[in-house]
Amino acid sequence: MSDLIETRLVTLDAHLGSTSTDVIKYLAQQITQAGRAASAAELAEHALAREAKTATGVPGGIAIPHCRSAAVTVPTLAMARLGTPVDFGAKDGPADLVFFIAAPEGADKEHLKLLSKLARALVKKPFTAALRAARSNEEIVALVSEVLSDAPAAPAAPAAAPAATARPKIVAVTACPTGIAHTYMAADSLAQAAEELGIDFAVETQGSSGSKPLDPALIAQADAVIFAVDVDVRDQSRFAGKPVIQVPVKHGVDEPEKLLKDALAAAKDPAARKVPAGNETASERSTDSASEGFGAGLKRALLTGVSYMIPFVAGGGLLIALGFLLGGYAITDVADQYLTENTLFNLPEAGLLAYLGAVAFKIGGLSMGFLVPALGGYIAYAYADRPGIAPGFTAGAVAGFMGAGFIGGIVGGVIAGLACRWINSWTVPRWLRGLMPVVIVPLLGSIIASGLMFLFLGGPIAQLTEALNGWLAGMSGTAAAILGLILGLMMAIDLGGPINKVAYSFAVAGLGAGSVAENPAPLMIMAAVMAAGMVPPLAMALATAVSPKLFTGAERENGKAAWLLGAAFISEGAIPFAAADPLRVIPASMVGAGITGSLIMSFQAISQAPHGGIFVFFAMDNTWPMFLLATLIGTLVSAALVIVLKKFVRKAPVGAVDPAKVAA
Repeated sequence: MSDLIETRLVTLDAHLGSTSTDVIKYLAQQITQAGRAASAAELAEHALAREAKTATGVPGGIAIPHCRSAAVTVPTLAMARLGTPVDFGAKDGPADLVFFIAAPEGADKEHLKLLSKLARALVKKPFTAALRAARSNEEIVALVSEVLSDAPAAPAAPAAAPAATARPKIVAVTACPTGIAHTYMAADSLAQAAEELGIDFAVETQGSSGSKPLDPALIAQADAVIFAVDVDVRDQSRFAGKPVIQVPVKHGVDEPEKLLKDALAAAKDPAARKVPAGNETASERSTDSASEGFGAGLKRALLTGVSYMIPFVAGGGLLIALGFLLGGYAITDVADQYLTENTLFNLPEAGLLAYLGAVAFKIGGLSMGFLVPALGGYIAYAYADRPGIAPGFTAGAVAGFMGAGFIGGIVGGVIAGLACRWINSWTVPRWLRGLMPVVIVPLLGSIIASGLMFLFLGGPIAQLTEALNGWLAGMSGTAAAILGLILGLMMAIDLGGPINKVAYSFAVAGLGAGSVAENPAPLMIMAAVMAAGMVPPLAMALATAVSPKLFTGAERENGKAAWLLGAAFISEGAIPFAAADPLRVIPASMVGAGITGSLIMSFQAISQAPHGGIFVFFAMDNTWPMFLLATLIGTLVSAALVIVLKKFVRKAPVGAVDPAKVAA
């Protein structure tokens, strides 16, 4: 096992910093110095991005930061036994044993199995006790190698169903985004807790090293099922009708006994949530929706709808802008004529570019036409899974037909989703169950949602939409500048988190109603959001270039990458800086981003594209110099502020802010 860990990758009883970020950056540097990664900065960035999704601290004073990264050249374990424990987000306190698992993007299954095996061993107390008692790097390497070279453990999913017993029976699926550590640790923690509670238990690990499906006989005998997952459960329909407890995968590591007891209670509760027939849960459903409040459910549904809608808008907006670039703004009047009367071999008088412009404009327009239906469809999907898609799309189409816009799409999608979820909860005869998801639920859901839109809601919402568009179109001066300021602050406050997404969603949702000639306000809002989102990474890049001594070596490397990330409107390029120093980086970023948003609205700069940064200058008409100027001013302000703060304001004490929540 010497190809995975070696003595120079072990650090014993050292103080590596006061935060998880410090420890991860140190271990990334160790791996790179050992010749196992091409870039310590890139490896640390990927590990910190993974850390931001789910903290990697687990009970027992252990942390397992891990990631897949193109920077990794050899599958690697780096271990640190900390002299001063560091908080990695575990409920029972800080960690003193830290294993950094670094896997290449294309790691083979054998190595992934070994990495996963180590993660499973770390939930066993004798192994961790031996690690704490070891006196040398060589002893640590020997202990790890011994664990990894042991005979394979018995499979988690037995090949055949056990003989019937009077003991309760629970099955589970565990899965995390990386599929290396939490997937298997959750499985083993649940298995150990089940043994202590006297429960017959089987688990399917859907991880990177492969997955062996549970025996159908085991599923049939199970009293309930636990989904400890952060991603979709593959082939979820196998568990249809079973009482289910669904939680993030980390809960399987932190509180396995509670999950098993909750599953036993659900098995005895006729009203408990059941796995729906013929559906797969969307990845956004990482929490048990049975206990989800209306507000939390609405927020999740809206974000789901927007995330699925954005590809339609992004592609459509860029193609429309490309159509204007090739064919001029007159293409709006002649595109249909060119496409019906001409072909590539029978070009219009305006020539090839005009014809290609018409093609791009029309494709973009058709794509944008799905904005409201897709929004409604995937909001309903978030509530009711696949049976909600058709009613949601239909309600969204009705909203578009009635002029109710994206507000109508949201309302129609919510009604469709709730209606479908309600219908799907009905108790129906066995012979009718197969028709429920493909016929009954979509049919009745469409009638309810679209009927309400036509008969009662569509008209008033259309009037509200018209008033909103009129307000935006007439907005100027101070009102526009204040709106730009607010949007800019929202874009920088959490760098890709929920507040950032709300601002971006607001801009994208209104993009379809914007036009250069008649209603530029939504295009101005889109430009304000995009420019403001570019400021934080660009400012950090500039600050590292101007005052490199204020930043660590890893941060200076991140600064080089942040130039391109910021230019392309990828706000997450500032996350490594914010995670390490949130109370100085985030306020500085917010000030610059707010100024940029306000200036964009004052300059009346526009963007017909929802993404791309400076690379979609052609979507900004002749306002792109003002777009660049506003972005430059905000970048200079934020960079200057972060330099001043780092020079003259002391860093906040550890524990003031949880870096893992910066991009939550």
